[in-house]
This record gives sequence, structure tokens and C-alpha cells, in this order.
Amino acid sequence: MNQTRLILCGGFLGAGKTTLIWDVAQRLIAQGKRVGLITNDQAPELVDSRLLKQATPHVAEVAGSCFCCNFNGFVEAIRSLRKDVEADVILAEPVGSCADLTATIVRPLKKYYNTEVIVSPLTVLSDPTRLKSILYGGDGGLHEDAAYIYRKQLEESEVILITKTDLLSEEELEKLIRDTQACFHHTKVMAASTMNGTGIREWFKEVANRQGEGKKILDINYDKYAHGEAVLGWLNGTIALTGQNAYWDSLLKDIMTGICRMLKKEKLRVGHIKVIAENGEQYAVGNITGDVSTLQLRGSAGRGDNLKLIINARVETTPEHLDELIRDVLLEAIDGQYTDEVLAWRYLQPGRPNPTYRMAD
Repeated sequence: MNQTRLILCGGFLGAGKTTLIWDVAQRLIAQGKRVGLITNDQAPELVDSRLLKQATPHVAEVAGSCFCCNFNGFVEAIRSLRKDVEADVILAEPVGSCADLTATIVRPLKKYYNTEVIVSPLTVLSDPTRLKSILYGGDGGLHEDAAYIYRKQLEESEVILITKTDLLSEEELEKLIRDTQACFHHTKVMAASTMNGTGIREWFKEVANRQGEGKKILDINYDKYAHGEAVLGWLNGTIALTGQNAYWDSLLKDIMTGICRMLKKEKLRVGHIKVIAENGEQYAVGNITGDVSTLQLRGSAGRGDNLKLIINARVETTPEHLDELIRDVLLEAIDGQYTDEVLAWRYLQPGRPNPTYRMAD
């Protein structure tokens, strides 16, 4: 079998990685390409995996730790997609709080598995609001150690892809690209919007025709890195709901607006909150990456008697407090109107990163 092109799409929580991968996968499949996708998280029950399976059934999930701390699991996922799909291209999305990918993923792949995969230049996606704050001396709405991870992600990137450019004027975007390039001289800076489709083809052409150099090895403080992850509480939950011809989009809106009210009341900073509501083949997705102005709802779960609800929340608080808050929001939204059953529920604080390999020489 020929080598498979592997494209790593890194970037902090809420940068738009899953949306980009979903868009690119659909474009490639339409061109007759065989495509595999790999998602990653500290716990199972991922919104990302469910969403991406709407684009292609060929989605592998590495859960329980980041790619770098479960490198063998990552390789198994690559090999599974190569065997089962004979994938021409694999798009992989590391955990949003993960950094040091060149030393822990790119270099080991290039050394040990270069007959199987061609590793593209490492792309780091960046939300323009957080990027502007970081560039101009702010914290991006994050704890200082989480902001440290954000900066390190940008520092090691070979391509910085500014996302959600539809939120900016032409002048604002030009200035942001210019300022980002001035800060990261040896990095290719590009921009794209999945909302209007601009820049995606140009970005893919850039990364699909080059091999990653693997030269940008970070000088990174793992104590600070570990604390930057640990300041966030993580929650993944899956619930089955039953009602009579219920309008599920209304419920999803109530849940998302309830979460926004809770965040404002508690004055909590957000990494990312994602919720997907699945009613058979119909689905709707809710996203929050900051205050209420960042709330997005798309798709439609329509009407029906049964719903599967998956919640992934990354919020700057203790896991126990996050669990309590999310449960309170759900109880208020459900309000006795539906029968509910918890299928899976886990809240945690990520442990210290312990990479399988770190090739820094």
C-alpha cells in the first residue's frame, strides 16, 4: 500500500478544528479520495467523533489521553484506517490543550513510520479573538498557564491558520495576518472560514504538497504546561431523553443559553463547550467558546420521541463544580418534561503529560 498523507490540525480548544476537518473531509470524499479521521480527548464520548461521522464513517478515536501520551494508540488508529479504508489522507485532531507535538508526535512518526505515512507541516488553528488578545499581550480569556500553552502551540507551528475570518472585516483580517506573521517570522500564516468557504482550498494545497520539517522543538516548561491543562475541569456526558413529539432544537437552545447564564453568574472562563443533539439521522450542534456572544447553534434535530445528547465541557473550575453546574442546567432545561437516562458520565482533571517519546535532539 502507498504511503498515507497525515495532516495534524492542532490548536487550542474552540479554534474550529473539528469544523475544518469535517469540511475538508467532505471535499476530499467528493473528489473520490479515501479519507480517515482521528479524534482525541482525555475521555471517551466525544461530540467531535459523532459530528465527524456525519461526514464519513471512517473515524477513529484515541480517548483517555493525548496522542503524545498514547503514541502507540495513535499509531494503531492510523494503521486501522490504512487497513480498513486504504486511506489516501488522514486528518487528525489532537486534544485542544496539547502542545509539544513536533518532538512527541511528528519526529517519532518521521523516524519510525516514514514508510507508512507522509507527515504534513504541523498546522495550528487559531480563533481570531483569542489570537488578537495573545498577540497584543493579553491572556485570550484564559488562565495565564493555559495562555502559555496557547503561545507554545503557535510557536511550534509550521502553518498558523487563522479561523472564523467571516467575523472580521477585510482590514481587520489583513492587520491580524500581518501582525501574526511579524510575531512568528518562520511560520506560514494563512486564513480561512468554514462559514463562507474561503481559504480552505489554499490551506489544504499548502499542507498536502509539503512534508513537515520537524525542526521546531519547543523549550517548554512541563510543570507550567501541566498546570495549564489542570486548571480546566473536563466533563463528557451522554444522556438519552424520551418525550412525545418533542421539538429537540428548542431543548438544545434552552440548554446552551442556560449554560451561558451559569457561566456569567459564576464568572467562569471557558475553554470550550460542545453539545450535539441526535434524533436518528437528524442532529443539531451547540458551541460556546467564551461569553454568550460566542454561542452558536447549527443544524436541526427536528421533532421526535427520542434524543441522544452528548455534552463535552472544558471550563476553568474544578471537575466536581463543573459536574454540579452542568447537572443543574440540564435539570432546569428538562424540567420534568422528558424521561432521561444517563448513558455515560465522566468528569476529570487531566494528569501531567507524560509523552511516550520526546525527540528533542
